[in-house]
Amino acid sequence: MFDGYDTGVLYADAYVGRLLNQLADLQILEDTAIMISSDHGETLGELNVYGDHQTADEHTSHIPMILKWPGATELNGRQFNAFHYQIDVTATLLELLGVRVPESWDGTGFADQLNEGEDTGRDHLIVSQGAWTCQRGVRWGDYMLIDSLHDGYHLYDDVLLFNLKDDPHETVNLAMSEPEICRTGLAKLADWHQEMMPEAARGKDPLQNVIDEGGPYH
Repeated sequence: MFDGYDTGVLYADAYVGRLLNQLADLQILEDTAIMISSDHGETLGELNVYGDHQTADEHTSHIPMILKWPGATELNGRQFNAFHYQIDVTATLLELLGVRVPESWDGTGFADQLNEGEDTGRDHLIVSQGAWTCQRGVRWGDYMLIDSLHDGYHLYDDVLLFNLKDDPHETVNLAMSEPEICRTGLAKLADWHQEMMPEAARGKDPLQNVIDEGGPYH
């Protein structure tokens, strides 16, 4: 499985290289904005899921983004680790292009931070999974907390808490041994839920809709 995964990465890398080489041959590489990203990350054994994205955890929700922007001397060649949503990236691209971000968007641009070389973002992120499980997670500090509304028959504990600094592969559930940290994460989830649900489609938590339909049988 890992050999196949590595081969897929190598295959994609080779074609990205061909595209970049062609831009260089056309002498427009330095004037071209390039972004490589994805719609989700991948678990490679974490939570007993191999080569898939079935949980609202760090590895499924942590997506790659490589950005090269013409003339952005403070941005190019640097690594940034602050918390951002994917919808923040779209807003940021508009800002970098000098276009106003629509007020109706939920995304918050961070172009100013990139241009100034500042690695700042959101205090925490709320992530969801509704296809293979019905889970909602919160990522803050060194921690990832996952609340399972329906575990999709994976036999997960109702609440999972991981210290990603000490346990990057999510092997030790700290929910029982760290109750105070667990309460902090659950409070962040509750605050988000209270804020978002009044505007939810069909007036209901979409994950609850999946559960009412019988569960995540994707």
